[in-house]
Amino acid sequence: MSGLIADPTVVGGLPLPSSTPLFLAIVALHVFAGLVCVIAGALAMLSRKQSGRHPLTGTVYYGALAIVFATMAVIAIARWADDYHLFVLGALSFLSATVGRTARQRLWRYWARIHMTCMGVSYILLITAFYVDNGRQLPLWRELPQTAFWVLPSLIGAPILLNAFFRHPLIRRNR
Repeated sequence: MSGLIADPTVVGGLPLPSSTPLFLAIVALHVFAGLVCVIAGALAMLSRKQSGRHPLTGTVYYGALAIVFATMAVIAIARWADDYHLFVLGALSFLSATVGRTARQRLWRYWARIHMTCMGVSYILLITAFYVDNGRQLPLWRELPQTAFWVLPSLIGAPILLNAFFRHPLIRRNR
């Protein structure tokens, strides 16, 4: 991985630890897939839970999350001392999404509860990793203490997830 890390550079106002073309290509793919995750995940959450938009955007979210996880793993391994915590967040996000997706596909007992919880937790972890890694470079966020990057996504996401969890018809029907 030593060919992956070289002189630091700044792209779009964000500092990057390397200017090698391979590293920049991996980061570009990572950022693009991350944006797809954020958009597709939001669309899946806001869509009616029926055939069509929800499973399509959920599949796009999962595929993009797999790319985010793979690219993040390469970056984190190359810079383990600085990025191991991002590897843990990414692994937990991908694992959670995998369990949620599997519960739905295999129709496990209480699959709706498992699916909703795991996909919501996956999204919260994805957003947490983004803010932990980039918060100190973002307007407004840079004024917050580092602990806010770790806590705010959960403080915002958990009540939304709990509200959906207790109000969704599939879950209310199967209590």
